Amino acid sequence: MDTTLPPLPSLALVTFLVRDYDEAADFFTGALGFELVEDTDRGNGARWVVVRPRGAAGGGLLLARAEGEAQGAAVGAQAGGRVGFFLHTDDFARDHARMSAAGVRFLEEPRHEPYGSVAVFEDLYGNRWDLLQPAASA
Repeated sequence: MDTTLPPLPSLALVTFLVRDYDEAADFFTGALGFELVEDTDRGNGARWVVVRPRGAAGGGLLLARAEGEAQGAAVGAQAGGRVGFFLHTDDFARDHARMSAAGVRFLEEPRHEPYGSVAVFEDLYGNRWDLLQPAASA
């Protein structure tokens, strides 16, 4: 009996609520070094804006302008105050220095844990992220 499972579908995009398309795209491409994958006008002021880490094979963030009070309240609180996003790097010192120079606000000094080098930072809205170099790539 063949117990090999077929490959699972891949995660393509995660919606990331923003106040403004341009300020968010500028932050992700400038301060974090992401690439702008798509920016398509959808009419009536709506756009389809996708960013992802430069060189990533897939996956990305769909920057979605918040509409209404409930979505507006979720901007900056997408993970309820917890670290909700994890940005892996193969060179922690390089990326920490580059991001710091670009104005990214780190909430702590870098830590070196058994699982890797890590520091928590905030995006332009206050969502918390880990910049992490896993121990396997150190």
